[in-house]
Amino acid sequence: MRFEGTENYVATDDLTMAVNAAVTLGRPLLVKGEPGTGKTQLAREVSKALNRPFLDWAIKSTTKAQHGLYEYDAVSRLRDSQLGDDKVKDIGNYIIKGKLWECFESDQQPVLLIDEIDKADIEFPNDLLRELDQMEFYVYETKQTIRAKLRPVIIITSNNEKELPDAFLRRCFFHYIRFPERDTMQKIVDVHFPDLKKNLVKEAMEVFFGLRDLPGLKKKPSTSELLDWLKLLMAEDIDPSVLHDTASKKSLPPLYGALLKNEQDVHLFERIAFMARRGN
Repeated sequence: MRFEGTENYVATDDLTMAVNAAVTLGRPLLVKGEPGTGKTQLAREVSKALNRPFLDWAIKSTTKAQHGLYEYDAVSRLRDSQLGDDKVKDIGNYIIKGKLWECFESDQQPVLLIDEIDKADIEFPNDLLRELDQMEFYVYETKQTIRAKLRPVIIITSNNEKELPDAFLRRCFFHYIRFPERDTMQKIVDVHFPDLKKNLVKEAMEVFFGLRDLPGLKKKPSTSELLDWLKLLMAEDIDPSVLHDTASKKSLPPLYGALLKNEQDVHLFERIAFMARRGN
């Protein structure tokens, strides 16, 4: 089966090619791109499209590679031994399976999302090299080797907060999701809001891309923020002419808090708009 996008996810040709190439090679797909460009959602949509089980391993700054394999709960075992519980005779009762272990045990090829890998310590990717390469790991407490029944489809996302090690990169198929051009963005909006007034979409897109084009903006509004903003415009029944006036008068758009997420960018917009009005 090949991934061609879904009815809820507009995938460009180069993205679908990257997904299918990674599946064919049996390598993890490393996806980078601006926040809000659909990196995390991609894995869920691949799972739906290929009709595969989905597992989500969300990475935090405190996450260790071992957490994805298994954890040994020595504290619970000590407590149970003090209480005289017969469970302590089987150390396997205190092994907590991680997401990779769950993947390896699956009877159906699963899709595993390792989300925001760059949040973890720099050694985290290196600590997973053998597991992602050989699709196996050793459990020292029970002296058993866990091997994958089927090689999972692994999609790894990164926001470029840290550089990833070369040895890790060599084992991945890489794809950068570029920010959607207007035609692609129009398709994305149509998928989420098929009944939205065309005039409202047109004026909203002008405002949105105008904001993204502002020089010096600290955080450019993303696709997900555009969709949130459109949802609010619909809920408040904002007339398209209001957005048109906003663009022509170079003033802050209504409900701008959905698009601009810090005071520096709001002040920057106000200064640029003020200078533009003075120039006119």
